[in-house]
Amino acid sequence: MKLLHSGKVRDVYLDGDDLILVASDRVSVYDVILPTPIPDKGKILTQLSLWWFDRLADLLPHHIISATDVPAEFAGRAVRCKRLEMVPVECVARGYLTGSGLTDYRASGKVSGVALPPGLVDGSALPEPIFTPSTKAPMGMHDEPMTYDQVVDKVGAQVAADLRGITLAVYRRGSAIAAERGIIIADTKLELGYSADGALTLGDEVLTPDSSRFWPADEWAPGRPQNSYDKQIVRDWAVSTGWDKTAPGPEVPDEIVDRTRARYVELYERITGDRWS
Repeated sequence: MKLLHSGKVRDVYLDGDDLILVASDRVSVYDVILPTPIPDKGKILTQLSLWWFDRLADLLPHHIISATDVPAEFAGRAVRCKRLEMVPVECVARGYLTGSGLTDYRASGKVSGVALPPGLVDGSALPEPIFTPSTKAPMGMHDEPMTYDQVVDKVGAQVAADLRGITLAVYRRGSAIAAERGIIIADTKLELGYSADGALTLGDEVLTPDSSRFWPADEWAPGRPQNSYDKQIVRDWAVSTGWDKTAPGPEVPDEIVDRTRARYVELYERITGDRWS
């Protein structure tokens, strides 16, 4: 195998005509990889993605070839997948207002050019899910919001319509399934690309804590930050240290590591209904 790319969390290897996508236990905040891993994080992301791919397969093809035909040292945290020609747009769906969307809304009343009603606050449910694409920035740089018209200019009207339709369909399907389990999916980011036969295909990970915001429905309360099933614990701790958000990042204490791992495990178990082992 040949290492093609090492990202903030995933390593990508070339194996013949296939790719081996390996999810590490690395954790990054503010685009900086911290020196302390979160045990089992990569396996949880991989297994949760596989669970979701099965439940989205009727909406569009996905890139998975095998979850077992991978090198033994990567078992449980790697998948063999098709090579895709990735679309040069980050495809994001939002059903709730928070994060960078909230920042944009407070500045302009819009998110990625989509006008929203006045008076919304952190955590507000939107009237309907919206497509809020962004650029794909190089590692270490930040993605920038795109309007739908800018997506049309970049990829053409038909592809833009397909990206929006697929992104919202995946979000709605995922949100409905999660809601049955007492979980809100506030937003999600998808990676889409073209397979060798020209089909628009779902790649990378899908509906995981690293690509989506998950909130316990019984704790949801607009007007304040929500309790997320993700690395927010690490992010909040890192900020509290006075760290300047540049590399190198600080070592993460055991207590923060354990609490973060527990949140990933809890989400996996609530979504899938299976015990993590």
